Parts: sequence; structure tokens; C-alpha cells
Amino acid sequence: MSETIEYIDPRFYELTQPNARLERLHTGSLWCEGPVYIADADIVLWSDIPNDRILRWTPTGDVGVFRQPSRHANGHTRDRQGRLISCEHGARQVTRTETDGRVTVLADRYDGGRLNSPNDVIVASDDSIWFTDPPYGILSDYEGHKAESEQAGCFVFRLDPATGDLRVVAEDFVRPNGLAFSPDERVLYVSDTARSHDPEGHHHIRAFDVRDGRLENPRVFAVIEPGVSDGFRIDTDGNIWTSAGDGVHCYDPAGTLLGRIHIPEPVSNLTFGGPRRNRLFITASSSLYAIYVAQTGAQWP
Repeated sequence: MSETIEYIDPRFYELTQPNARLERLHTGSLWCEGPVYIADADIVLWSDIPNDRILRWTPTGDVGVFRQPSRHANGHTRDRQGRLISCEHGARQVTRTETDGRVTVLADRYDGGRLNSPNDVIVASDDSIWFTDPPYGILSDYEGHKAESEQAGCFVFRLDPATGDLRVVAEDFVRPNGLAFSPDERVLYVSDTARSHDPEGHHHIRAFDVRDGRLENPRVFAVIEPGVSDGFRIDTDGNIWTSAGDGVHCYDPAGTLLGRIHIPEPVSNLTFGGPRRNRLFITASSSLYAIYVAQTGAQWP
């Protein structure tokens, strides 16, 4: 039995590769975040937020700098046209990297004030961009620039990139963080990581029904222990693979904990990648890890 994989529910055997080896692909960062797999180039990009850079890993094992300065970029995804969408703590904005390398600002203000520090981002099949806006990038100069919030709270936003319409879809979070859609996009999952700065704060994932671009029926999906659900992804069967203080936890769509993949550092985020999208790329504190699983990622691309 694998020492890395912990089986809580027998179904987790079907979702993992018991003989798969956890690989540390790179180390030496200050705080790794926001991994995204670029399928057409077969590379992984991820953020080293305090060092103000985006790093690039290739299957040959080479690691280099993709962008520096990165404006303290955090979470990333790609849109349906294959362009990189990034959350930038330092500039307090969401950007799109065009195919020619130009960077377009998609959102930086709401209701007359600057955003807090966009954190994580996803793109729906209708091209709408959904992102979270906690204050982590303005709490100090470590992951951005210390500043006062100009917003009435920490919101979850939906952006229509065609019209520029930006609106709040959830406003009752303390520290909204990771987010992902179910495979059919009928459910949106969003984590609240208030425990990061308050021992009694939230450390759970909430679920919402999605209807016509709006959120309904909020409920707590899972409480994460230890640590928080900083970032997470969903497989094609709707299982949620989330970061936690001791590794990656996997929940079925009903919220049952199936098992854990133990990582020697606290995990911040993860993504499915590789040609078959069956390899988890995991950012954890100072390092980038990878492990093969028996599932396929549902997220774009």
C-alpha cells in the first residue's frame, strides 16, 4: 500500500494509482500558487507570489521564469481561446495575456473602488470569467502592496469579457479563495479561508446552484481539516480534489471524504495536466509536485 495515499473510502482505490510515485519537480520558491497546465505546449505555469514571478516547468525537467515581474500574480486559468487569464495581487486586477504577448486588463475596479487582490479564477463555457477577491495582497507587502481596502467586502465576481460587465455573485464570504464548477456547470464551489488569519475562522468549501449566471441555494459542502481549501479542481466524475494542510483531499459530489494524498508541505493549489489530464500538478509552499491518478480533470483546457 502506498505511504503517500491514504484510503478512507474504498472508492478512492478506483480514483488513484496505488503504485504512483509522488515527484517533487522543483523547489526553492517562497510561496507557490496558481498552477495551470498549457496543453498545446505541454508545460505548467505557476506563481511564486512573494518573488513576484511566474515560473514554467517542461516535461524535460527544465524550470525557468515565464514572467518577472508578474505584479505578484496568484491564480491562473485559460479561456476558451487558449489565452492565459491571471489574478494579480500587486496590481489588484485580472488580466488576459493575448496570443502576441500583450497583457490586457479585464477588471481592476468595482463600484468606484479598486479591487482588493484578485486571487483565483475560472472561465465558464459561455466565456464568462469568475474570480474571488480576498484581501491577501493588500494585508502586507509580502504578496503584494499593503493598502486599505476600497471595497465594501470580499466578493465573488462574474465578468462578461465581451461587454465588460462586472457584478457580484456572492457577498457573504470572509475570505473567498478557490473556486471551480461541477462538470455540467450547474454547481459552483467556492472556498472560504478565513482561518488563515483567524484560528476560529471558516475553513470550508461552499456549494451554490448556478442559474442564469446567478448563484442560489448556498450550503456548506465540506469542512477542511487540517488547514484550508486554498485551491481545488474537479474531475470528470465531479469529485473535488482540494488543497489542505497535509496534502490533497478528495471528496465525492455528495461531500464524502474519500481519501488523501499526503504532501510533505502545506498545499496551496493544484491542477490536472499531462496529455491525458490524469496527472495532478500540486503547488505546496516552496515546491511543485506531481503524481499520476486514475481520473481525468474536468476543467478547461
